[in-house]
Amino acid sequence: MESAESAALHVFRSPLAEEHLAGGAKLAVYHGAEVPLSFGNPKAEYEAVRTAASLFDFSFRSKFTLSGEHRVRFLHRIVSNDVKGLAPGQGTYATLLSAQGRILADLRIYLDDDRIWVDTDADLAEKAISTLRRYIIGDRVQIEPSEHLAVAFQGPGAPSAIDGLLQGADSLAEEMAHRAITHEGRPGRIVRLSSTGEEGYEVWLEADDLRKLWSEALNRHGVRPVVPCGTEALESLRIEAGIPRYGADLGEDTLPLEAGLLNALNFNKGCYIGQEIVERARSRGHVNWKLMGLRFEPEAPVPGPGDALTQEAKTVGEITSACYSPVLARPIALAYVRREVAEPGTRLLAASGCAGAVCVLPFLNRGGSPLA
Repeated sequence: MESAESAALHVFRSPLAEEHLAGGAKLAVYHGAEVPLSFGNPKAEYEAVRTAASLFDFSFRSKFTLSGEHRVRFLHRIVSNDVKGLAPGQGTYATLLSAQGRILADLRIYLDDDRIWVDTDADLAEKAISTLRRYIIGDRVQIEPSEHLAVAFQGPGAPSAIDGLLQGADSLAEEMAHRAITHEGRPGRIVRLSSTGEEGYEVWLEADDLRKLWSEALNRHGVRPVVPCGTEALESLRIEAGIPRYGADLGEDTLPLEAGLLNALNFNKGCYIGQEIVERARSRGHVNWKLMGLRFEPEAPVPGPGDALTQEAKTVGEITSACYSPVLARPIALAYVRREVAEPGTRLLAASGCAGAVCVLPFLNRGGSPLA
């Protein structure tokens, strides 16, 4: 096992770290990158995403590119979703699977005119690149890391926050649409993507340009301010939105159908790595474990990841992520539960002794309104 000292050597420090510290942020490691945990008031940061506009440092995401004439057909036959069907300017979510159908990495894939951009967690990028390179056999494909990093504007006010800073956000009509941009003459990319359940956009730039954009976004005069936010608020938001996170809710022991990742799968594209296992699970009509939500009573303590779930003293599940939901005014959790207890309304006992009711995901609609 890797020692703590060795692991620390692999942590990537955000190029915005000094700006964050000067702004009162507390930094913490998230997906292998040192980024803001909060700027001192996670509740206010959460509210900014729900009601206004927020800005996140997404340096915990890494990008790499595929180029070469076989890039599309190559990636199409490796990952779990349709790449050939994309037009330039479109994107899709996919998984990179082992031959046993388990999730090695989850990927966001964006087709450009002359390359494919792939975005994943910083602590998964090396594994994803090395795995893809192993499958290059006679293909004219080059895979290279990118220097681009990202910030994310999230919230109903995100389009207005971007307007005046960058051009092109209003042309992105659908989720995962993307286009090239320039910022002060330097190339970058803008992507329409929610990571919180609210309206969202990512801006990709190299480090020096990202610093300038961060400063500009927070110091504009005459417009409603953008609130800098950290990963503490991001965790609450993505759990409410039912978005599973690799390393918490997804891993090398997870099947895509267990996690409900239908948006990462295409059942008509033909063969890809792990496809036989996925198809076998689909044709069987069920998987033995399902990622579901749990709603606890308002006075219950927030459960911990790894807490067992029981019914009549039998272990039937495990919590993977949990938080206190400000909108629902109660603790909530993501958990894998046995299919026989996955019916909404089923009550399961957490390790704390508190019972939670199983529910479908997400917990909230866009705009923060609870689902029944």
